[in-house]
Amino acid sequence: MMMLKLAKLLTTVATLAFAAAVPAVGADLYEPPVIEYVAPEPVQFGGWYLRGHIGMSNQKVGSLYNVLFDTTTGLNVLDKNFEAGPTFGAGVGYAVNDFLRVDGIVEYRGEVGFHGLDTWMDGTTTRYNNYTAKKSEWLLMANAYADLGEFRGVVPYIGAGIGASRNTIHSFRDAGTTGPGGSPTLAYADAASTWNLAWAVHAGVGFKATDRMTIDLGYSYLDLGHARSGDIRPYDGPGSIDNPMHFRKITSHDVKLGIRYALN
Repeated sequence: MMMLKLAKLLTTVATLAFAAAVPAVGADLYEPPVIEYVAPEPVQFGGWYLRGHIGMSNQKVGSLYNVLFDTTTGLNVLDKNFEAGPTFGAGVGYAVNDFLRVDGIVEYRGEVGFHGLDTWMDGTTTRYNNYTAKKSEWLLMANAYADLGEFRGVVPYIGAGIGASRNTIHSFRDAGTTGPGGSPTLAYADAASTWNLAWAVHAGVGFKATDRMTIDLGYSYLDLGHARSGDIRPYDGPGSIDNPMHFRKITSHDVKLGIRYALN
């Protein structure tokens, strides 16, 4: 009898011990792990920006042509160069992401002087023509740029553009000598403007001054097409019809300092 009571007591104690252990084990088995939430990095998209720049142009002309060149003996063009001049531009752009942006600009390319000199043969005598003129342009261009990564706030880039250039020649003068006696001559032409296809390649670096403002130091090679004067006429008599001076293949190496300001 005593043994039966002792067995019941041990059974009761074991049951109570097991009942106390089960919740602890269950809690250990089913307690969810603690997961720390880390927000994903936001996808970096760009936005609209405004831009402006000033710069200097270094322009060249490939060749000169006038209809009278076809019948001139021994023509030799010795000089044909433009002076350096200022440029002023403004536009609006859109940064597609951290690596690609596009913009459209309007640029006024300030007035520069032209100086040209040629010689030709009048029998056995050498004559000359001394040319002067002024040139300016309005340039409309759409551009695309690839930003090549940021290095401590410095972002190098390359780009290309295509558009149209309105090239204007005015104040054209031709001073020279002609005729057997070498008498001085002076001719002039009215102003004329022509629209041409223009294209460019760009390179530069952007310096991030603030989150919104970038200082832009850039270089551009531009092909501005052709330009021409009005008909050339002598001061002392009637001139030829359809006789302008053509300035063929005008190109320019430009340096620019600008600012880009992000709107969002």
